[in-house]
Amino acid sequence: MQIAIVGTGPVGRALGQAFSAADHEVVIGTRDPDQTKQREEWAGLDLPIAAYHDLTADVFINATNGQSSLAALRAVGDALNGKVVIDTSNALDFSHGFPPSLFVSNTDSLAEQLQRELPEARLVKMFNTMANQMMVNPGGLRNDSTVFVAGNDPAARQTAASLAGDLGWSDVFDLGDLTAARGLEMYLPLWVRMFAQIGRPEFNIKVVR
Repeated sequence: MQIAIVGTGPVGRALGQAFSAADHEVVIGTRDPDQTKQREEWAGLDLPIAAYHDLTADVFINATNGQSSLAALRAVGDALNGKVVIDTSNALDFSHGFPPSLFVSNTDSLAEQLQRELPEARLVKMFNTMANQMMVNPGGLRNDSTVFVAGNDPAARQTAASLAGDLGWSDVFDLGDLTAARGLEMYLPLWVRMFAQIGRPEFNIKVVR
């Protein structure tokens, strides 16, 4: 499958390498390909890098920070129409320091805002409830844990779940339509507090049922 990763931070880099290792055809999207290629963390990585507006793929993954997500996806443009767009971003607001607040919550979510602005995309919320280390290595903990999917298109949720399976996820919890992204995003303040207490990002939750 052709996968375009939108964003060049730690999440984009981790997912790009992981999906490439899982035999998917991966391209990394960025505002400035030349500048990205010069960054130390991208040196030696055998992944093609392209400008946002040049991206084409079967599936897109939004790996930008929440405050930049809409601008980045708008820059990708019509290539998103009809495609599954997996949104890993969070509505974290660090403007008042730590711990962060959320710039949207309760009756709306960042994922729903993105879907409204990109009505032809088939948006799925996934991977936002964990650090990138866990996204790509679910077997790194002593016990299995849970990854969630939410989206208005059932087939798009299935595609996202299948891709999670390619990374080793066996417990994919389908939460239904995209309004479930409100709860997924509002979990992040709790995640941040747990991270502060645990002192490392390699942890996750398990839904026992």
